[in-house]
Amino acid sequence: MSSVRLLKTFLAVAAEGSFAGAAERVALTQAAVGLQMRTLEGDMRRPLFERSGKTVRLNQAGRELLPQAERMVDLFEQMRVPAHAPRAMEGTLYLGTVVSALRPLLQATLALKRRHPGLELHVSAAKSGELLARVATGELDAAIAVHEPGAERVQAGLVWTPLYAEPMVVLAPKRMPEQTIRSLVQRQPFIRFDRNEHTGQLVDRTLRRLRARPQEFLELNAIETIVDLVRAGLGVTMVPQLRDSRWATDPKLRVLEIPGAAEARHMALVQPRANSKARLIGAVCAEFVGTPRAGGRDLKFK
Repeated sequence: MSSVRLLKTFLAVAAEGSFAGAAERVALTQAAVGLQMRTLEGDMRRPLFERSGKTVRLNQAGRELLPQAERMVDLFEQMRVPAHAPRAMEGTLYLGTVVSALRPLLQATLALKRRHPGLELHVSAAKSGELLARVATGELDAAIAVHEPGAERVQAGLVWTPLYAEPMVVLAPKRMPEQTIRSLVQRQPFIRFDRNEHTGQLVDRTLRRLRARPQEFLELNAIETIVDLVRAGLGVTMVPQLRDSRWATDPKLRVLEIPGAAEARHMALVQPRANSKARLIGAVCAEFVGTPRAGGRDLKFK
């Protein structure tokens, strides 16, 4: 079904606005995405995109093709389900997530909703502590949260399912001269993640392992805001490499791995131990884990 693969890639390009972003979503190289889109344009006998540098936008023909491509892909996914398969899922699910995992969770819920129109999926974002409290009280059916050591003992009524780990990395402006990680942290203005949060404590432990004393410039509790400030050339930072990040392909950022010394932020799905919606939650989790990722790696709790 090569034509369906082309349409899936076309939908990814339309959503991401670049071949690089689409490549990460469909697990192909950027060159392969470009080749597929040229093949699709040849099959359609008309250009579908307006190209401006690294940005790709649908032209009029592309915009007209978009809803047809969505219907074709949805129909193909329905054809893959055997006639004797279990009935479609239905019901209402209230999910929570930390802000940094919001985008892939939304992608997962929307994909699941397309296959199961009877599902009502509601997503909200908050800090991990608030999410855990809302799951414990039943306000949320499940949440994607940061897993802290000993969390199972503190929240005995909740079940934690490990998802992936996000290793700490240093981010610097691309135009900043190359230097060692320790020099960057000590010589450049350092934008720190809130040290009262678990992620901020991971930063502190990694800094101690590096024996680095940063020039602290600002302290925030929003990873993407911190990254935007680094992108603008206002300093450097140390943050978890988000599962859904596009930092490695960002022309204004340099991503520096921290071999041997970096802590990692562990992400998990948390839900009540007694849960009547376990099947629906499991379907969302499977869809979420299957979403292509950039920075994270699969994990098991020790």
